[in-house]
Amino acid sequence: MFPAAPTPRRVLPPAAEPPGPAPAPSATGAPERARRSAGRNAAETGQPAGGGRDAFFDNAKYLAIVLVAMGHSWEPLTGQSRAAGALYMTVYAFHMPAFIIISGYFSRTFDLRPDRLQRLITGVVVPYIVFETAYTLFARWAGHEPDMPLSLLDPWYLTWFLAALFVWRLTTPLWRIVRWPVPLALAVAAMASVSPEVGNDLDMQRLLQFLPFFVLGLNLRPEHFALVRRRAVRIAAVPVFACALVLAYWAVPRMTSAWFYHRESAQELGASWGAGVVMTLAMFGCSVVLVGCFLAWVPARRTWFTVLGAGTLYGYLLHGFLTKGSRFWGWFDDYAWPHSPLGEVVVSLTAAAVVTALCTPPVRRALRCVVEPRMAWAFRKEAAGRG
Repeated sequence: MFPAAPTPRRVLPPAAEPPGPAPAPSATGAPERARRSAGRNAAETGQPAGGGRDAFFDNAKYLAIVLVAMGHSWEPLTGQSRAAGALYMTVYAFHMPAFIIISGYFSRTFDLRPDRLQRLITGVVVPYIVFETAYTLFARWAGHEPDMPLSLLDPWYLTWFLAALFVWRLTTPLWRIVRWPVPLALAVAAMASVSPEVGNDLDMQRLLQFLPFFVLGLNLRPEHFALVRRRAVRIAAVPVFACALVLAYWAVPRMTSAWFYHRESAQELGASWGAGVVMTLAMFGCSVVLVGCFLAWVPARRTWFTVLGAGTLYGYLLHGFLTKGSRFWGWFDDYAWPHSPLGEVVVSLTAAAVVTALCTPPVRRALRCVVEPRMAWAFRKEAAGRG
């Protein structure tokens, strides 16, 4: 999701001293101070002090977007397959939280500097407007909904994430100054989960209920990711995921998966306000554990799909047309084979292949003008250069 914010460049260390006479005694500590400074800069950005992108986060973003696409492809299968329902519930427990946590992690340095506000507009607001309009027109055409209104205040389908990311990033300075940011964000999410009157503007329920994951990401540091990448954690992730699948298999006929969407209050789901508070806290804890297990399995080395991590926003926004189109055109209703075990495997692999293709560099180059536009003409030059 990532969705997520694009992975920033690593901070380069200072250039090496050119060959020449030995430095004067008063400057003997400069190289060491420079190395410490580069290390601090790297820690602040979450990147090592070398050049290039961080393969671990690019790998995580790509694998997360694959799970998002596969989860969307499983939705029509859950009614007739308990196994598909268990997989769907397990993946939905952590795939968007993983995206949002990573987005928060890379938003830690966001402030209200003009250049960063400019990137927020070009990288979040503009794609939101473009794809909200495109999805509405697509629904009118393919979904035969000619009266579907175009409203930038009511995100449709996948665009809710961009609306939420815009608000979350604007509030980043607030979360950096409060003493207990994550508990405060959890309190906000719990209150939203028991407040049906919150309304649908900007998909506010999702914005508030997913907020703790973003705030958690803001408070993570490189050492936290190093912890989950230890061998012991990778081994422990196997039984944890196995238990999650067993629990999900048990819960499929007993619990609605709508809890994982975080788009409705507890009362709207037929539960009491007390259940809403408990579910908010319990699901946050379960999601964080599963995100940790997922990240433990993410390779830290460069792989064939590392380059695709830079294009996950493209895959996220574009695969929605195929996902929604498959519903509009009745692919899952008119044919029985997708509901067979082999059909479920084919559907999953197809979803993974499609979203992989949509993350590739050629797609990025073709659509950069609407997903990552520069728009230098729209901003004052002095504003873009401040900071």
